[in-house]
Amino acid sequence: MAIYERIGKSYDLTRRADPDIAARLVVHLQIKSDSSYLDVGCGTGNYTLALAKNGGIWHGIDQSKKMIDVAKNKINIVAWQVAEAEALPYADRTFLGVLCTLTIHHFVALTPIFQEIYRVLAAGRFVLFTATPEQMSKYWLVEYFPEAIHKSAEQMPTLEKLRYALNDVGFNSVNIEPYSISENLQDLFLYSGKHRPEIYLDENVRSGISTFALLASADEIAAGCQRLAADINTGRITEIVNKYENNQGDYLFVIADKVAT
Repeated sequence: MAIYERIGKSYDLTRRADPDIAARLVVHLQIKSDSSYLDVGCGTGNYTLALAKNGGIWHGIDQSKKMIDVAKNKINIVAWQVAEAEALPYADRTFLGVLCTLTIHHFVALTPIFQEIYRVLAAGRFVLFTATPEQMSKYWLVEYFPEAIHKSAEQMPTLEKLRYALNDVGFNSVNIEPYSISENLQDLFLYSGKHRPEIYLDENVRSGISTFALLASADEIAAGCQRLAADINTGRITEIVNKYENNQGDYLFVIADKVAT
């Protein structure tokens, strides 16, 4: 997470809670006003705060002190804490719901963290928003930044591994909802420019995306941006984008239920 210690202060320049994604998270978590919820790997708290406005008693943890410091300077309706996901500082069965958005690619191992989430979760839901390597292989970004996208995809657990790890720690059911990038997406994460390729030419946008900030070499970024700019100017980018069109979704919501025992 050292990368987020470096970019924490500028992270919110391009990263914010997208209303449509936040709305789906609200639906999946089934938020109740008098129940407690946890955001694991909350970053600067954008999605935590967006969901907290819909009710519930919210907590957010991240291992980056810089990210938590930024979160603490926002609206004070969430209990923020620097903590490791492998050792959550909460009692058993504290929360009715747990959230994890665009974070699991930073987890060294899924099972220890999922065990902790299962422990602190009462009968309720664990909701993830993430992408699979299979989905990432269909990003047109592969044409311009192949090594970086390959490295990024290698960090992502497959859907099969996700299901296995969730079932292994005790979650009773796991459901999947695909998500496709919209043209007006407000949170500029990795594939946010699916319909707006020009955003990748902006260094501020790239600096808020760990694939570019952490995994891509300066040479690959320079060469890829040069080719991308040329294809945008000639209109060839439309052909490239269409070549990678798929109906399997670009990301997905994973909804895991813990039933009362």
